[in-house]
Amino acid sequence: MEVMATALPGVLLIRPRVFGDERGFFLETFSAERYRQVAGIEQPFVQDNHSRSRRGVLRGLHFQRTRPQGKLVGVARGSVFDVAVDIDPASPTCGHHVGVELSDANHLQLWIPPGYAHGFCVLSEVADFVYKCTDYYRPDDESGLAWNCPRLGIPWPIDAPLLSAKDQRYPGLDQLLGCGR
Repeated sequence: MEVMATALPGVLLIRPRVFGDERGFFLETFSAERYRQVAGIEQPFVQDNHSRSRRGVLRGLHFQRTRPQGKLVGVARGSVFDVAVDIDPASPTCGHHVGVELSDANHLQLWIPPGYAHGFCVLSEVADFVYKCTDYYRPDDESGLAWNCPRLGIPWPIDAPLLSAKDQRYPGLDQLLGCGR
């Protein structure tokens, strides 16, 4: 497995080893010992999630306020543009983001430590997005950041995403944190 640092502290791009031939492929999507030794991911995962969305859907940018979740994300089918945003007002990279295409063809994973906002948009006809979390989903603790906040400057590869009502109401970075770039 190959682990690549990104522009955000602790956010890692991971390329698992893929064993393929004319029949298809096999890859290990997670091994606690290997991910701890090679990627430094020490937190235990307590919840696995699977989200299916159609082309043009944008989910995010989500986070939990007091019980932040670390997420190891990937795509089992299709392709997404995945984004992590630093929302720590004490961080020198507050308001900065990392965006990467994750797909069933490239097998990439993104490790997003607790304390980041996260979202993705679907590029393929349909995408199955799978992720492991370091804390349980708590609806009463959930919050978010506007996907199209101009301060973030995220180059989303879609113009008119399909959003949930909740995702349409999230504030921009200034309203949320008041941190600068």
